[in-house]
Amino acid sequence: MLAVRLRRLVAAVAVIVAGLVLRGFGYEIGLPFNVVKYGGSILWGSMVFLLIAAAMGRRSLVAMATFAIVVAVAVEFSRLYQTPWLDEFRLTLAGRLLLGRVFSLWNILAYAAGIGLAMAIGIRLRFLDRNQ
Repeated sequence: MLAVRLRRLVAAVAVIVAGLVLRGFGYEIGLPFNVVKYGGSILWGSMVFLLIAAAMGRRSLVAMATFAIVVAVAVEFSRLYQTPWLDEFRLTLAGRLLLGRVFSLWNILAYAAGIGLAMAIGIRLRFLDRNQ
């Protein structure tokens, strides 16, 4: 089980790197706004799922996906909550990457797509079991 968790963590790190590259260089290489914006959100949703899958171990895929979407939706709705210290954190690089700044229902759809994509790839690469 430790090997499976490690593969999930490695996959999460790969997704994080891909997201940082996309957000850091996407516009520079001429990618359209929607690809950078929502591609990053898809990758963020995938990252959340993979980290949760690593932490949850042998729980069912439905339980992992449900928890991941709850976390993603909660983070998205947290953008509606405004306090000076939280708004200041959201202006930092870490704040932008972890929490974002502007609420969007489209982001929730992108997160769900990312969670589904991570599940499909995980099943295909055999670090997630369909029967879990």
